[in-house]
Parts: sequence; structure tokens; C-alpha cells
Amino acid sequence: MRNLTVVVLVAAILSAASYLNVDAPREMSEAAPGKAEIFVPGVDQKGKGVIGKFEVEVLPGDGKILTNIDHLLFFVDTQYSMQTARSVAANLTGLDLSGYNLVYDITSGNGNATQVIEGPSAGASITIATIAALQNMSLSGDVMITGAINRDGTIGKIGGIESKAKAAKLAGAKVLLVPEGQGIGEMYKVESGCEDVKRFKVCRTSYVSEATIGSTEDGIIIKEVGNVTEALKYFVPQ
Repeated sequence: MRNLTVVVLVAAILSAASYLNVDAPREMSEAAPGKAEIFVPGVDQKGKGVIGKFEVEVLPGDGKILTNIDHLLFFVDTQYSMQTARSVAANLTGLDLSGYNLVYDITSGNGNATQVIEGPSAGASITIATIAALQNMSLSGDVMITGAINRDGTIGKIGGIESKAKAAKLAGAKVLLVPEGQGIGEMYKVESGCEDVKRFKVCRTSYVSEATIGSTEDGIIIKEVGNVTEALKYFVPQ
């Protein structure tokens, strides 16, 4: 059994720094204010699948990443996902975002958004929604995605796929996109907890290997995708 542990520090301040290095400058076009939403499969602290709604709005501004702090308890890895999503979206669309702010908000059915985005697994969803908002695209409600977002636009491995698949199916999704190599094979159980350390609360999200899954789970089709470009083809079919 393998244990993969992510240690995160609850914080309420976002940095708008870019983490994506682009080898060669690309021709930039002007972004247009827009808005997009995507449904995000996640797990609560008991390992039960839950669904959150993530919204991204593009507004004229000065290149900041903004969030609705009334709905969200920020984890550092979620902040990093937002920063990386912005950089990946700018790179893939060729848009100059220095004159626009990205406003992020997430809610869940029971009003507790933190259980959905604890850990990095909402990163791919955040990136897809950011691209959709920048390009005024409508995303298919039949598709959901779970996976971390890497600086080069690839989708990183996560845990809790079985629970997320069940929640996605109950929410009406027909396809769940997962990171490459996780459609069939080893599955991880999510374990998490928080403790007070001096003036801060330290939260740990662990992925514990426990089982295997197949290409379908609970009546929902599970498809592997390696990067954001591949994933977009499912959300915005040609």
C-alpha cells in the first residue's frame, strides 16, 4: 500500500503570480469579458462523493485573481491551481490577461464548498472553466473532469475516483474524465484532517491505495485524458 500525502496550509490571501514559462512569445489578442461554469466532482472528509459548481468570470481589471471569500475556505493547493489555470489558459488561448481580472467562486449543494476543492483535484476543472470564460464557450453538462493541473497543461493524478464517479452519475453526467493511467487500475481512498499549529490550521489530504476500477463505474463512462486540449474536445464537441 502506498501513501501520498499533501500538506496544505489554510490561508486567505492569493498571489497572482504566473507559474507557466512560455519558451517563445505568442501573438496576443484582446480578451473579452465572459463567464462560465463547470460542475466539479469531489469528496467530503468522509470520502463520500459530492458535486460543486465552479464559476469563472472575466472582468476588466489589472491582471488579478479574485475569489468570493464568503463561500470558500482557501487551501494553498487550490490557490496554486487557480494561478496555474490562469497561466495555462492564457498560453493556450494566446490572450493577454494583464488588463483583466479573473473572479472565481464555488458552491456545493449543501453550501459547504470546502469539501469539494480540498486537495488539487479541481485544477483541471478550473482550467477548463477559465478557458471557456475567456472564449465565451458553453460547456457540456454531460461531462465532468477530475484531475490536477500542471504548468505545461497536462493533467495530474488524483484520488477518490470511485466516489467522484458515483456523485457525477447521480448529478446526471454521462462521462467522467480522469488523468491518464487512472481509467483502469489502481484507485486511491482520500483521507484528510486538520490540526491547529500555533496561529495556523494545517490540513493534510492523503491518498491511500486501496482498489482498482474499470473503464465504466456505476453506469458512467470513464475516459482518460492527458492534457487540457484533449479534455476540451469532450466539453465542447465539434
